[in-house]
Amino acid sequence: PPHGRLGCFPRPLRSAPLQQWCRGSPGSRPFSSPLFFSAGRQEPSGAMGCTVSAEDKAAAERSKMIDKNLREDGEKAAREVKLLLLGAGESGKSTIVKQMKIIHEDGYSEEECRQYKAVVYSNTIQSIMAIIKAMGNLQIDFGDPSRADDARQLFALSCTAEEQGIMPEDLSNVIRRLWSDNGVQACFNRAREYQLNDSAAYYLNDLERIAKMDYIPTQQDVLRTRVKTTGIVETHFTFKDLHFKMFDVGGQRSERKKWIHCFEGVTAIIFCVALSAYDLVLAEDEEMNRMHESMK
Repeated sequence: PPHGRLGCFPRPLRSAPLQQWCRGSPGSRPFSSPLFFSAGRQEPSGAMGCTVSAEDKAAAERSKMIDKNLREDGEKAAREVKLLLLGAGESGKSTIVKQMKIIHEDGYSEEECRQYKAVVYSNTIQSIMAIIKAMGNLQIDFGDPSRADDARQLFALSCTAEEQGIMPEDLSNVIRRLWSDNGVQACFNRAREYQLNDSAAYYLNDLERIAKMDYIPTQQDVLRTRVKTTGIVETHFTFKDLHFKMFDVGGQRSERKKWIHCFEGVTAIIFCVALSAYDLVLAEDEEMNRMHESMK
């Protein structure tokens, strides 16, 4: 039967070193025995250690790349300015956009200016036609009665010219004679009583240059063109390391319902009011003063 302290161990563990330890022998200590090394914590093998290390390194690289991209996106967003132009129709919103392009983007190229040629012709024809029509409503007679024939010729030639975006010589001569008439000038001076483009006098006074065969619109000609804005027009330009996004929206009442879609993320809103419109009425409501409409 087992006796002493050896009795607490199963038979296979009764090795000489262990017996010495159990008897209190000053021989080998248990931690120097192979038995106790096998029972301790096992270190991962070399191959497994390399695999974990490589995965950790790849994850760290991905994390650094994500942080870098987020930082760059943040810096880019900080340099981005979103401007929204609002205001009633013909308050100058599109003109501001053109001015920003001319000032900060080296203006319009020759090819871009050529594309505005038809718009210049259309604005010129529409302006003189608006004046002639208003003469009947305002009961203003031509200074020279023979100009009535020119007026009829104007309406006969204008439709084809506008559709084709041209200014035929016979049409330009008719417009020039009408514009020099005293009755037409008297009607022009009462422009507040009807709808007339702000650029009417600019184009009509310079008709000789505009009507030339080799005419190419200048930066100023393009700036003064009038095209009704529908929908949303986006323009980009850079100034002092800031990237500006300018949004131009139509100002007529029918277009204002689209404004709400442009407010997200806006840095600033520029509300435009034309001071020259203090005595003018809306094109869509001739009983509403433009200035009052802007301040509503």
